[in-house]
Amino acid sequence: MRSGRALSIERGFDEMRFGPDRTLNLRAGLPTVAQAVHRAEVWLRERQVVQAGDVLVITGRGAGSPGGIPAIRNAIERLFPALRRQGVITEVRQHTEGSFAVRLASLRTLVEAPRRRRHPTPRPVRDPEALRALLPSTRALLRRLATVSLEALGVRTPTEAFIGDEMLRQFDRIAPSVPHGPVREAALRAALERAIEEYG
Repeated sequence: MRSGRALSIERGFDEMRFGPDRTLNLRAGLPTVAQAVHRAEVWLRERQVVQAGDVLVITGRGAGSPGGIPAIRNAIERLFPALRRQGVITEVRQHTEGSFAVRLASLRTLVEAPRRRRHPTPRPVRDPEALRALLPSTRALLRRLATVSLEALGVRTPTEAFIGDEMLRQFDRIAPSVPHGPVREAALRAALERAIEEYG
């Protein structure tokens, strides 16, 4: 077992490497297992939209849990495969007995998961209120992202139906992870720009 001084030094290195914006401490506030899983999923999705790279998820070792079973740690560990399949994260490794270092996936990975067929079946253009309410500059970025993602699938001359459907799909993937607040649409535009850049 490590001394308190050794643990303090380790925490100091973690703070330098990850920083507060890249660290989720699930021990804070003593959440239930369900609350911890919800917080972790929402936070990881928001971090993916805001920034790439590695983040730290602190679950604790469960030493104070009934029977010594680390319920929150185990639940978070079960969450990771689903987030990997959904294109939110790419890699997880145990950082300490009570934390995980998590590699966030690119936004391109998010918008392409799950992989679609090379030539999707055309569907009618859908233009929900959510897209009509966006600023023209945001809709233009969304259209550009839809176009480059279809090009990446080999669709060189997409119809308006394809583009409209892809715009909605991209919006449905990215928008829920954009943090709420007065500058939400600006944050959405930044995320769309990042996703477009990832297509190179």
